[in-house]
Amino acid sequence: QVQLVESGGGLVQAGGSLRLSCAVSGRTFSSYAMGWFRQAPGKEREFVAAISWSGGARYYADSVKGRFTISRDNAKNTMYLQMDSLKPEDTAVYYCAAKFGPTGRSPDEYNYWGQGTQVTVSS
Repeated sequence: QVQLVESGGGLVQAGGSLRLSCAVSGRTFSSYAMGWFRQAPGKEREFVAAISWSGGARYYADSVKGRFTISRDNAKNTMYLQMDSLKPEDTAVYYCAAKFGPTGRSPDEYNYWGQGTQVTVSS
């Protein structure tokens, strides 16, 4: 069984930064493509960023491109999301997810999910 645990969320002012972490246990972390998603109240879960198993391919939603950076450390079984220049519209619960095969942008493609971490950006 694969377990994903997010951490690093919190309250930050607009323009500030946060770094989210996703620790993965259970099976070989480097086997999975990984992704970050977020869900704001009353909205559907949306794609934020994804990274291939090697870290060589990275993809971002247009809304976060240039502000967020996804990375992974396979030796530590951990994925990260560095979030800079945060905006109030980034407020959401952020989820990490893992999937077999190539990266994807749809939540339906992912096999395992964390419990989520709240990010709140005040104006």
